[in-house]
Order: sequence, then C-alpha cells, then structure tokens
Amino acid sequence: MKNRIFMYLFIFALLVVLFQFVNTKNYVKANDQKIESLSIANAKMKDSLALMYNKINDLSMFDFNYNQEAKDYYYDRQIDTDKLIPLIENELYALSDVEGDEHPLIPFAASEGKKMQFNSIKVLNHKWIIADFSDGIFWGELLIKYEISPEKQLTFKVLDYLLYTN
Repeated sequence: MKNRIFMYLFIFALLVVLFQFVNTKNYVKANDQKIESLSIANAKMKDSLALMYNKINDLSMFDFNYNQEAKDYYYDRQIDTDKLIPLIENELYALSDVEGDEHPLIPFAASEGKKMQFNSIKVLNHKWIIADFSDGIFWGELLIKYEISPEKQLTFKVLDYLLYTN
C-alpha cells in the first residue's frame, strides 16, 4: 500500500513538473515574441527620431536663437539678445493695437468688422523677420526687415508680402 501511495505521489509530482515545464516554455516563447516586436518598434522609433533630429537641424538654420553670427552682431553693439526677441515680438504685436482700420505693416484690408493681426512671428537673423497674419478669414505672410538704432529704437520695413486666396 505504501509503495502505491509513493508511486501515485511520484506520478503526480512528475505531472506537475511536466505541466510547469510546458507552461514556462509557452511563457518564455510569448515573452520572446514580445521582446522581438518591441525591438522592431524601437528600431522604427530610432529611425523616426533621427529623421526628426535632422529636420530640426534644418529648421534651426533659420532661427535667430541658433545663429551665432546674428547674435555676435548684437553682442558687438552691446545689445542683450535674450531680451531682443521678446522685445521685437511685443513691438510687432503692439502694432495691432494702433487706432484705425489699417495695420501699419500689413498692406491688406481686413474683413468687415475685423482687424488684421499677427499670429506668429519668427526672427530669422539680425535683419529679417517672417510673420504670418490673419483676420480670421484671410491670411498671409510678411517678410520684414528690422533695424535697431544706436538709441535702441526699432524700425520695421516690409520687404515682401503675400495673401493666400481661398
């Protein structure tokens, strides 16, 4: 009787070990598949990240913040470049508050009851700004030349402009 009990216990233990082995094998196989798919996704993300990094490098080429020659131009004139861009943007945005229907820089009339205003402004270098404008219906872009006088006064001159048509 004792021998049979030990034999049944041995067979039961053998079945449990076999079950654990098969279960662990399936678990490891599923994890390996997950790791492989995540590795493929990771490689794709790295490629996408590299493309975006290259795109950012290309775009930063026309950005005052990354243009050392443009910054040096103002360093030589003892103008703080960290305060310059917000000053330029504030001056341009303030032009929208000028009384009257016509904007001082935007050469297009606005729709009925609206006013042309700058949406975004980008300082390209120590001489040029590109800005887009809109009245909610029509929109366009301006290329603006700016200068800072020795008295630290800003002057703007529109070099070119365009209005998008519907």
